[in-house]
Amino acid sequence: MPILTVKVSGKKSPELTRQIGDHLMDITSRILKKKREVTAIAIEFVDHDAWFVGGKLLSDVGMNSFYFDIKITDETNTKDEKAQYIKEAFEGFGRILGNLHEESYIYVQDVRAASYGFGGKTQEYRYQH
Repeated sequence: MPILTVKVSGKKSPELTRQIGDHLMDITSRILKKKREVTAIAIEFVDHDAWFVGGKLLSDVGMNSFYFDIKITDETNTKDEKAQYIKEAFEGFGRILGNLHEESYIYVQDVRAASYGFGGKTQEYRYQH
């Protein structure tokens, strides 16, 4: 039941949006073992001239970047799974965007089950029932 909030440098296009969504859905289900049918991904595009890294605009350095966070229920994934997820996420964005700035970030948030849910029920409720 994770939700991913994604920011990507560049111009929005259906093809790029699909590539990013497909990549994230693949690694989220394969590595973190999250169910596709309850995984949500929201993708936002930011112009290169509105994204700073190290005090320089991406448009000035001619590079691409991304940031995303994913919220998962605490204690459902190991450190090794999360490390593999971050590694493969970065590599995939490198293939998709090309010329990727190293200062592109992934944040895996472990969220308490009693404070996180969908469909009006917490994950703690689902676990108990």
